[in-house]
Amino acid sequence: MQISVNTLNAPIYKAIKSYIEELPIPFHMPGHKMGKGLPQDWIALAGKIDLTEIFGLDNLHFPAGAIKEAQELAASAFGAFKTYFLVNGSSVGIHAAIMTVCNPGDKIIVARDCHRSVISGVILAGANPVYVPVEIDEDFGIPTTINTEILTEILEKNRDARAVLITRPNYYGICSDIEKIAEITRSFGKILIVDEAHGAHFKFHDSLPRPSLEAGADICIQSAHKTLPALTQSAYLHLSKDFSDSIDVERLEFNLRLLQTTSPSYLLMSSLDIARAIMEQHGKELLESLINKIDWFSSHISELKGIKILCEEDIRKNMRKDAKKDYKLGSRATELRNSAVGLKNPATARSAIHDKTRLVINISDLNNAGYDVEKFLREKFHIQVEMSDLFNIICITTVSDEKKDFEGLLKALKDIRDLKTHKNLTKYENLTKHGFVSTQKVSEKNNLIKLVKNNLTIPEQGMEPWKILSRKSEYIPFKTSLGRISRDFIVPYPPGVPLVCPGEIINRDIIEYVYKVLEVGGNVNGILQENGLKISVVL
Repeated sequence: MQISVNTLNAPIYKAIKSYIEELPIPFHMPGHKMGKGLPQDWIALAGKIDLTEIFGLDNLHFPAGAIKEAQELAASAFGAFKTYFLVNGSSVGIHAAIMTVCNPGDKIIVARDCHRSVISGVILAGANPVYVPVEIDEDFGIPTTINTEILTEILEKNRDARAVLITRPNYYGICSDIEKIAEITRSFGKILIVDEAHGAHFKFHDSLPRPSLEAGADICIQSAHKTLPALTQSAYLHLSKDFSDSIDVERLEFNLRLLQTTSPSYLLMSSLDIARAIMEQHGKELLESLINKIDWFSSHISELKGIKILCEEDIRKNMRKDAKKDYKLGSRATELRNSAVGLKNPATARSAIHDKTRLVINISDLNNAGYDVEKFLREKFHIQVEMSDLFNIICITTVSDEKKDFEGLLKALKDIRDLKTHKNLTKYENLTKHGFVSTQKVSEKNNLIKLVKNNLTIPEQGMEPWKILSRKSEYIPFKTSLGRISRDFIVPYPPGVPLVCPGEIINRDIIEYVYKVLEVGGNVNGILQENGLKISVVL
């Protein structure tokens, strides 16, 4: 019997079909951009490719044939000692890595701008996190880099920590100084794990930031589906060629078998294999074309008053400001800082600290929240960006994007800018007329950035995160949660950076910030929005 999916009651399919029928311009993941970057002959076979571990197709958990060969080819392409295919996303690789290097009760030093999967891995391992704060760019209001002096101080105070885990690049494409972080980490005899979920493409073009595997990371996890032409959930875990002797490889492989599905998708595994082959054979050419499109787009955006794109110099400028502050550091610390921000040494190959393929477009001078611009782009222009925050919209660009995609985004941003500058109308009257209404005008930018800074301050820990698993909890009104221990994450999402982690105490700044984000139209995971705002707290 032939069945048409259109005759079925299938709400997920219907929602997807509705989005496809908008003919959207997708500046979001996955990196194949709705199939444009996938080989069409592979797409035609997709239904038949979805197979299982039959004779000749190998076994992900004990690879000895085609999967083993594919992983070895990936290791060669990415410069790894060994590469493992992940079909549960980068999250499972992060979980396995943490569970490999940490025993219950061990400390692990974690950059606070981590993805929630990092804290999930800490909980699963029964480990205790020690957080490293990140800097804030005052112009864009976004997290930037790790202060290497602070990392050094934290390592000095926590010499019993097992490892350091950083996120590089972050959701905004900003990269901490991986060479210096690796040098510091190794000097303390610690393992360095890098969540490079957004940097799988770095290897394939010299104008992009240096891959962490080349700069001293022991373990690196990459989401192929974010920046390469690969299917969602497909990812790699790489062991570096000079990984620490304290890493138990057999334990890592056991943890991967423990955590990954016993029915791995051959669609995902073949997608990982094909993405590697595409980038290895054509990556430089494809990325060169993408960068040319981005340069064209950026040059035109620079002509639009009130709109600006984050660039390398923006980040370095603010890092120089920090370098001039009196931290009362010794000469060695000053040398570390100066080298980290490019004050001492001229730029060299692979010195980039921002991934220019990650477009961070600041619209705060238009006096509207990024959330509103995201909504307007979708509703009026059928352009879907990856995410937005109070001040910016963020677009993921990949080798699958076409020139017409950038042309469409440029035209839309010009139209939005013109709505704001029409001579015969006040700012907000014109926006109201066109349905572009902000619930909160982002006019007091400095106050909001101060609020962001306050809320990247790490809350006090009420109990170790792993203890949450065995504790009872209750939902209470969020406004009454001051001083209570959160059971769950509170994450303005995307980008998935925890504002509060399990076991941390809710403070007044957190409550204020959550209400502000919701007021301007943002989303916050971990807050139940039914009959008022509620939060799960430990009893």
